Amino acid sequence: MIHLNTAGAGLVPAEVRRTMAQVLDREAAHGCYETEEHYSPIVGDEVYRRIARVLDAPAQDVALFDSATRAWCAVVPRLRLGPADRVWVTPYEYAGNLISLFNLRDRTGCRIEVVPTLPGGDLDLDWMAANISDDVALVSVTHIPSGCGIVNPVEEIGRLLAPYRCFYAVDACQSIGQIPVSARRIGCQLLTGAGRKFLRGPRGTAFAYIAPELRAALDTDFHDLHVARVDSPTGYRVDDHSARSLELAERGTAATVGFNTALTLFEEGTPFDHEEVFQALRATVEATPGTELIAPGTRQSGIVSFRHDRVPAEVIRARLAEQRINVWKIVGHHTPIFMAERGVETAVRASVHYYNTLDEIETFGRALHAAVGAGA
Repeated sequence: MIHLNTAGAGLVPAEVRRTMAQVLDREAAHGCYETEEHYSPIVGDEVYRRIARVLDAPAQDVALFDSATRAWCAVVPRLRLGPADRVWVTPYEYAGNLISLFNLRDRTGCRIEVVPTLPGGDLDLDWMAANISDDVALVSVTHIPSGCGIVNPVEEIGRLLAPYRCFYAVDACQSIGQIPVSARRIGCQLLTGAGRKFLRGPRGTAFAYIAPELRAALDTDFHDLHVARVDSPTGYRVDDHSARSLELAERGTAATVGFNTALTLFEEGTPFDHEEVFQALRATVEATPGTELIAPGTRQSGIVSFRHDRVPAEVIRARLAEQRINVWKIVGHHTPIFMAERGVETAVRASVHYYNTLDEIETFGRALHAAVGAGA
């Protein structure tokens, strides 16, 4: 099997599966709360420290969630904004984040503005520099979108925003584990990510870096978002001043301990460079008759999306699956601003990680040619 869908979910390592099985076995033998207490050094401390090292951030500013969207929604809707405030997003914003921002706009009267792009798809940093002012309260940037492989210049944007009062949020779901990510160098106050993608953790694991100044600015009366865990061995109190006070109940012990193992493997692993495999993937798609790359921007990484002029994305995905090759059909409304402007309703997404090889890309290329050659 050739897995070209790490952007959806990475292949979980055997060590992570064994760890989770051990936790579940212990729960069956000793009880769930008792097992959580047994693993409290991991679920209450170690996993936070490991995430903090990956993010280059203080451990007390890290919180755990069961999805990156839930992490985002635990913070952004609680911002105390008003009609005089502007919020900047980019065309590459994920739909789940946009829904939270639209709800925030409807409730507070703030204005949402889309940062323009240059003709090739890069964000217009000159526009940002010319239009930034202290009425911009929040700037939201997706590091690498799920629908295409552009790598947005989050560190450069952070330096541009630093002198101003706005909060800076970065969605790093597709970049963490794939390229270096440092909350300190980015200069953001919120950074969210998922454990299941390029970190190869289990589903149901996610995290956020939430800076102290952002936590201090949140609406403390927004009770419907927060449910404190106070009846379990590792429960937290509402008055906890760390980022953990924003966590939502409830996290499974097996998933959390399994994620800790995945982070351990990531930290101990040899740094990898997937650029050669990624370029081979892109060249393979470009060389396939009838394909159109969805590849904006000058810097790309990890993800290649495309559509065919005759064969629907779902048909291509199904035909490749018959050859034991995993790709995914994406839908335009998941990245609605960027995709809508280009009339993209569906497309095929292929993504690579360190376990993919040039031989696999060659096999994929032959299968893709056959898949589109068979017609619709």
